[in-house]
Amino acid sequence: MAKNKLKRFAAVKDFPHFYEPIINEPFPLKGKWRQDHFKNDNPIVIELGCGKGEYSVGLAKHYLEKNFIGVDIKGSRMFVGAEEALEGGMNNVAFLRTRIDFITDFFGEGEVDEIWLTFSDPQRKKPRKRLTSPLFIERYRKILKPGGIVHLKTDSDLLFEYTEEQINDHKYDCLELTWDLYRELPENIDPVTREIFHIKTHYEKLFTAKGSVIKYCKFKID
Repeated sequence: MAKNKLKRFAAVKDFPHFYEPIINEPFPLKGKWRQDHFKNDNPIVIELGCGKGEYSVGLAKHYLEKNFIGVDIKGSRMFVGAEEALEGGMNNVAFLRTRIDFITDFFGEGEVDEIWLTFSDPQRKKPRKRLTSPLFIERYRKILKPGGIVHLKTDSDLLFEYTEEQINDHKYDCLELTWDLYRELPENIDPVTREIFHIKTHYEKLFTAKGSVIKYCKFKID
């Protein structure tokens, strides 16, 4: 298993849409993702803690008019999504290996249109490290365009309740919020949106197999 991880990590480094910044060196794509990587002016959507990249790739398949970047620290995991994108000739998805703590080092002010948080670690003993804590929201504020959207999809009651409290306490503009996503999807929802919500990451499959209920919300922090 360890050898397989090392093999995938070594392979993904050679992919043209995979980036592993050098510590303490300026990142050349900061503020220039559209211009220098995607070669278009389309909106940029990032998935933080993307794991195997299922959501980044799934979203990119449905929204060809947007650019998607999966962010994670585990290069061997991202190999799965990065390989699928490469073999599928997908030009609107890329991957960035870094800790989310340093996200402002890799995106310019207002460069990002949307952020997805998919099955993030609820950080039971460290509220400050939750990806919807004020610490991280301030980082998102630096890279999101005015009116940019944050999406959260999670199985965790703790993280979702905490996020709902943050939305209320800081008066973020809550656009949608449900404690039971699949049960409360409207019958007349458009087919693409329905498919998007039904993209299942590796972790979601594990959680739902154990009976977990999936929660979802989206909000603006401005």
